[in-house]
Amino acid sequence: MLSTYRFTPLIAPLLLAALVGCSSSPRQAEQPNQAHTNSQTPLSSQRQDVVMQAMALLDRNYVYSGKKLHTGFDCSGLVSFVYKESAGLELRGSALDIANKTRPIAAESAAPGDLVFFNTLGSPSSHVGIYIGSGKFIHAANERTGVRVDQLSADYWAKRLEGYRSAL
Repeated sequence: MLSTYRFTPLIAPLLLAALVGCSSSPRQAEQPNQAHTNSQTPLSSQRQDVVMQAMALLDRNYVYSGKKLHTGFDCSGLVSFVYKESAGLELRGSALDIANKTRPIAAESAAPGDLVFFNTLGSPSSHVGIYIGSGKFIHAANERTGVRVDQLSADYWAKRLEGYRSAL
């Protein structure tokens, strides 16, 4: 299980390079709401830390209002935990609270480590995930699947995408 291993500083950049650089597919027609990442632009160490911390939590349990490593996370709890542990930033509260504490950015400016928001409950910013590049994000999805990676272009997420915000 990926979440039980600790990433060393030497392994983290290699994993990040493999995720962002090698997983990109050939260019297709651009989707209007999909973020673009210039794989030639190096990520700051803070952004790398955010992505690596999020990746280390893959397959953790989903728990409503969850904010703890050993019990599980909901979407905002995951974001709060990752940002506190990896960047030293306090982003507490619901997905909407986090949206209100961060600054909006254009889709084409989104970089790994930024946040992506969705309207999943018929209300603004009711779900949040961490953008990891190549049109993918990590989030605490639901009780059945837990913390996982999804494609922004998947029908469900593409229809509910609200936009990108940054705390970095």
